[in-house]
Amino acid sequence: MYQIDFNKPIHIHFIGIGGISMSGLAELLLSENFKISGSDNKESALTRQLSDAGCNIFIGQKAGNIDSSVDACVYTAAIHPDNPEYARCRELGIPMLSRAELLGQIMKNYRTAIGVSGTHGKTTTTSMLSEILMSAGTDPTISVGGMLPSIGGNMRIGHSEVFLTEACEYTNSFLSFHPTMNIILNVEEDHLDFFKDLDDIRASFKKYTELLPDDGYLVINSGIEDYSYFYRDSNCNVITFGLNPQTSNYSATDFHIDNKGDYCYTLLYNNEEKCKVALKVPGEHNVLNSLAAIAAAVTLGIKLDTAVKGIASYSGVDRRFQIKGKCNGFTIIDDYAHHPAEITATLKAAQHYPHNKLWCIFQPHTYTRTKAFFQEFAEALSHADHVILADIYAARETDTLGVSSEALSDAIRSLGTDSHYFPSFAEIETFLKENWNAGDLVLTMGAGDVVKIGEDLLK
Repeated sequence: MYQIDFNKPIHIHFIGIGGISMSGLAELLLSENFKISGSDNKESALTRQLSDAGCNIFIGQKAGNIDSSVDACVYTAAIHPDNPEYARCRELGIPMLSRAELLGQIMKNYRTAIGVSGTHGKTTTTSMLSEILMSAGTDPTISVGGMLPSIGGNMRIGHSEVFLTEACEYTNSFLSFHPTMNIILNVEEDHLDFFKDLDDIRASFKKYTELLPDDGYLVINSGIEDYSYFYRDSNCNVITFGLNPQTSNYSATDFHIDNKGDYCYTLLYNNEEKCKVALKVPGEHNVLNSLAAIAAAVTLGIKLDTAVKGIASYSGVDRRFQIKGKCNGFTIIDDYAHHPAEITATLKAAQHYPHNKLWCIFQPHTYTRTKAFFQEFAEALSHADHVILADIYAARETDTLGVSSEALSDAIRSLGTDSHYFPSFAEIETFLKENWNAGDLVLTMGAGDVVKIGEDLLK
């Protein structure tokens, strides 16, 4: 694998530079005096931000974007060998790295490198831990998979030996990392277009744990089935968190939910009451995310009261139960949930938020995921009062596998929940305006571009 010498800045080209992680890495290298160029299929706020910072941005990917001045190229998992820029780099003999390989090389430069992994909750937990690290004055470098208001985006360039990033399992990306601390939030079936089954996914997370040095730390959810499997062949230090105080170093009791659905709980350490923790985000799943963040922070040497104060300053990240606005008596919230477990957690959180009826506007993400969890999606979405399905967001896929949003809508109705399917966003918006009532809560949900519906309605 090609190794970048970070003491000798070169010209690096990013294929897919507009991605949330790619843009952050480009920004980091730009701050280290690297010359950065990149391309994406469409302009966005992130590409404009990079252009303003001095990157040469191409909209549209073509071979002519690559010339002999490029010293190395970084590409995302969505880029294939038939991509014209990828092919051109190969033709010119330009060294190439995947996004994950670059991120792994960057992690080597930090004494403390933290990777937050799990099927769900990575962005939220990374953001919570970011708030704690900043409250503690550690001046961390942060790469987060969402727009975090307190850092003004998805990347923070620090000047200490602390680096924090999300660690995604898709295509085994996180196996290219060099962590000193791993956080495992949960391990469930997902990305079945790449993994064979749950056992395959678990084996990947086990390999991820084995990347830790002997003096490294694993912070793991004790609610994961047979959680010791992940570290039993490792010599790392293990810290557990979860809702069962008998199996968790960090756990919670005495839950209270306020009139916005936000949680407050008593923190337990080794089953001993320590303090109250007040969250500014809803949902029991965020209790677990906060426990993971607190456990990691204290393990890193941050005082417990500082960690709790940092958690209290976290009020959310873009597209995670994000209140988009209120208009004519309606509240519109947007969420990135695209897996049945995430949908269930988000809709249960929404049930505690003030509303009359709960409308869920869901855009399934990829045919593979929709087919693999078809019945689970139907059951999860049934937690809403009314469901509206948009067409499946294909992302990287072309084969429909015989599944459709219309069929999913039929399955939801068969469970007794009102459900409708419309092929266009405009039809969804028209139907909503004709059928909702003042006091209703509208939740747009999915990993595609479904957020546009709520934004259009607010306009």
